[in-house]
Amino acid sequence: MTIPAVFLYAEYQVSIPFETIEWQPIDEDMKTFAGLLSKTWLSGIKTNSVGGFYAFDSLKNAQAYIDGLLVPFAARIGGNLSVRLFDAEVTRAASSAIYSPYYPAASATP
Repeated sequence: MTIPAVFLYAEYQVSIPFETIEWQPIDEDMKTFAGLLSKTWLSGIKTNSVGGFYAFDSLKNAQAYIDGLLVPFAARIGGNLSVRLFDAEVTRAASSAIYSPYYPAASATP
């Protein structure tokens, strides 16, 4: 497993029930972006806002994803987009200690 350098949180301020989203072709588009390690889809409880939590190998690749996929999609659906970028390295030890799936367990680290 590649250790992420950047986490990205994105949310569209729209109300779209997740069950109505054809997510398979969206997933295929996402897989074409360099450096994307994973995405966890998010669906707002009672709001039906749509978004995700992503792991990237670099800030450069995360920014390319924002510019190349997230921003154009916001324009297409007419929704406001909120994006936050997080440093995955600075929190690595603390996250490993609490069993984050993105890092090896603290006990497994040399």
